[in-house]
Amino acid sequence: MHIAFLTSEFPHKSINHSAGIGTSIYNICFGLLELGAKVSLIVYNQKNKEKETHYYKGLEIHIIKNKKHKYFGWYLNRKYIQKEVNDIVHENKIDIIEAPDWTGITAFMKFSVPLVIRMHGSDAFFCRLENRKQKKKNYLFEKLALNKANGLIAVSEFVAENTNEIFKLNKKIKVIPNGVALKNFVNNKPFDFKKYQILYFGTIIRKKGLLELAHIFNQVCKYNPKAKLILIGKDDYDKKTNSKSTFSLMKNIFSPEAFTQVTYLGKKTYQELKKYILESHICVFPSLAESFGMVTIEAMALQKAVVSSNYKWAQEIINHKENGILEDPKNHKKFSQEIVNLLSDENFSQEIGKKARLKVEEKFDIFKISKVNIDFYKTIIHNH
Repeated sequence: MHIAFLTSEFPHKSINHSAGIGTSIYNICFGLLELGAKVSLIVYNQKNKEKETHYYKGLEIHIIKNKKHKYFGWYLNRKYIQKEVNDIVHENKIDIIEAPDWTGITAFMKFSVPLVIRMHGSDAFFCRLENRKQKKKNYLFEKLALNKANGLIAVSEFVAENTNEIFKLNKKIKVIPNGVALKNFVNNKPFDFKKYQILYFGTIIRKKGLLELAHIFNQVCKYNPKAKLILIGKDDYDKKTNSKSTFSLMKNIFSPEAFTQVTYLGKKTYQELKKYILESHICVFPSLAESFGMVTIEAMALQKAVVSSNYKWAQEIINHKENGILEDPKNHKKFSQEIVNLLSDENFSQEIGKKARLKVEEKFDIFKISKVNIDFYKTIIHNH
């Protein structure tokens, strides 16, 4: 079977941008390759002036030439991508295409092979969670794309339920969670870490609960003045205040005492990030809007106790006080107390971390998940 992923992001030096969807696709691709499938990427919306093809660890990466349209770009760009994709599909004997739901990139497109859309969280989904208005055209593009797909996958029950409600879909949605390659997430020294070091990694942005985290850390420092907070990730624009930097907004919230214990390291490579996860005592993810939470399972795979939001997507990953801690990030006092409890009781935090790894092995092993993906693709191809 030859599977192609249509995407605008992937963690590779030739590609401009990569975030959560890129990481998810990366893990799926290598899970599929391990099972003997052939996998290609078709990458759009890049800055290149010519077509490019790269070969990377068994993947074939086709980067479509960037093309600008003076008028009706929302339609003409999609039709241009459609033609390029169909040419690549024909030349490389691709059996099935997978694309993300974000902004309905496949609206108006017709492919010569079946299309599966994976719901990582559409613009409409995040607008609902963040209680903000969505552009009508984005809603229409996303709805059209989902309705035209031959198969739908959601990364969580939470995404599936919300997407069904938002778009009033009359289609079956297969829930297949994201996963990690466990061989790349090994902690040989789970008792070796920097005591009281708290790590957050991910985008520095309001919807990930970073402003809540500043309030929470102020409370933590009152109980444990030795606690340290490490922040890793891109500092993003804040839509609500038009601030160019969410971290600058956090600075205004931190107490003077707490701020001396905060270190912001910016973006780090995947390998550098793993080093910081391994050396931290616990990890925190107070997100207010999420579809799944890749960072959560990455930290859990490295046997770290995690304090996470208690919203529905997190409940699909963590069993409270068994393999992680769930709390409402808007309740700063309770969230901070959960952090303090883990920092003050090493046996408890290590037991949580050990069981967290077992949960990932059971539910989020990318090779187990890839087998489910292949079975689903086979069904869609058979029915096409």
